[in-house]
Amino acid sequence: MPSLLSKLQKINTTTTMNKNYFEIKRAGINTTFQDQGRSNLYHIGIPFSGAMDNRNFQISNKLVGNETNSPVIEFAYQGPLLKYFGDDIKCAIAGDVKFIIRKNDNDIEGNCYQSFTLENGDEIDIITTNKSVYGYLAISGEFNLEYQWSSCSINTKANIGSNNGKRIEDTQKIYISKINKDLNDKKLNYINTKIEKIRVIKGTNFNYFSEEGKNIFFDKEFVVSKLSDRMGMRLDGPKIENIVDTNIKSEGLIKGVIQVPADGNPIIMLSDHGTIGGYPKIGVVISADYDKLVQLTPGSKVKFQEVELSSAETLFKLYDLETQNLISQI
Repeated sequence: MPSLLSKLQKINTTTTMNKNYFEIKRAGINTTFQDQGRSNLYHIGIPFSGAMDNRNFQISNKLVGNETNSPVIEFAYQGPLLKYFGDDIKCAIAGDVKFIIRKNDNDIEGNCYQSFTLENGDEIDIITTNKSVYGYLAISGEFNLEYQWSSCSINTKANIGSNNGKRIEDTQKIYISKINKDLNDKKLNYINTKIEKIRVIKGTNFNYFSEEGKNIFFDKEFVVSKLSDRMGMRLDGPKIENIVDTNIKSEGLIKGVIQVPADGNPIIMLSDHGTIGGYPKIGVVISADYDKLVQLTPGSKVKFQEVELSSAETLFKLYDLETQNLISQI
């Protein structure tokens, strides 16, 4: 049986945890907990998941003094309205986000890439992600979350991750198990930029498509469809002709792979993608362009540019180096 001391320690830990929390007044459109995701689980049908925009995810954590893989709240389009209860805590929001900090009924316009302090009773109203899709809210501490396969990332399609694999909901309370105190304010001068062309390498079924279809893929514009989410991005545009077979035996998929079903409209697999699929694959988005790809809103125009594998590897190393340089400035 547990000793009296262990019981008292458990009660004290629970009391401390319950003392600091957010109450969700409005959950937003697609609000989840994310970290860097799960690796090496494709063989059992589990994708990486994790933060869609890895650069902004890492920056948000560094702004509040966390390890860059600490869990954050990811939101899309309209974010949550949260009311805070507890000891003073630092927060930061990364992305192209419009938000308000509400203190004693006074509205203060928030600034992205700049930490700020929340006191007991303050609110954060994340109004919109402007002309992008995803934003990130980090706190100087630890959310009280359950981990599954070494990650708290939520995949709502499979009900995997913390919060029972579900989106954050209205009236829910988000408890904080630890607060890092005595942190200085931090700021990063950073502006999100749009990408003109999405660079890709050839897919494994590239030769399934006619020469005209290949030319269309690289020369014509496509438009991001409203039928896009964390699982995949559908594109509308000129049809890409398949001259071999519009279906293949199901094969493994990876994040960023571009499938072309029978209707000729490409689908880009994103972070919560299925791990196998039976549509021919015309290309794969390079890792260096993935963060900017996922921030393209419905109606955005997309053009593809072919690069070789060696160039894709170099471009990723440069993008990662740039990300680490930004983090080092905080």
